Amino acid sequence: MTVDAVEFASLLCSRLCHDLLSPVGALNNGIELLADETDPQMRQQCLDLLSDSARTTANKLKFFRLAFGAAGGFDDQVDAREAQIAIEGLFSTNKRIELGWMVAEPTLSKAAIKVLLNLVMIAGDTLVRGGRLDVGAEVHLGRTEIAVRATGDRLILDDTIRATLSGNTAPADLAPRVAAAWMAHSIAQQAGGNIQVSEPDQPFLLFGATLGV
Repeated sequence: MTVDAVEFASLLCSRLCHDLLSPVGALNNGIELLADETDPQMRQQCLDLLSDSARTTANKLKFFRLAFGAAGGFDDQVDAREAQIAIEGLFSTNKRIELGWMVAEPTLSKAAIKVLLNLVMIAGDTLVRGGRLDVGAEVHLGRTEIAVRATGDRLILDDTIRATLSGNTAPADLAPRVAAAWMAHSIAQQAGGNIQVSEPDQPFLLFGATLGV
């Protein structure tokens, strides 16, 4: 499966704009309300709204920079703590999702970090009614193994995303909603590995990735 770089950049930008539209829109609404409000209590509520929206926007941007961009410095290895902080920030406003971090490695390769973060974001999107996300990774004999497990009352994974993670989607079927899946699959493949997805009839969702770095 090959996709033109410009086309993928367009898909990814569409996905990022979609995810940032809500918190940025809330910022705009808060500023408009604040400009017209004179009641001290209401003004404080507007300021609280602005603070929450600004924090959410900043957390999303930090996550996207590490998951999709060139964050992490010039070294081949990235501090695993950076990934943990990015994940905690992404879900900080979603009290319905509980996070479990089971990564003992102090550092992971940039490729592994990006695959891990993209899988976490996809798994988080499937928890439409909340639940738990467990994230694990270890390096053994020069290969990195990643596991992301989602459990909840209702799990919804788009069939196209499932197929894309496994490398079974035609370029013509790609859309902004599968940009993260395509990126995770591509990075894993380039690193001499692959991604496995649990069967749809399971009561949980499990992503497993193996990379040769």
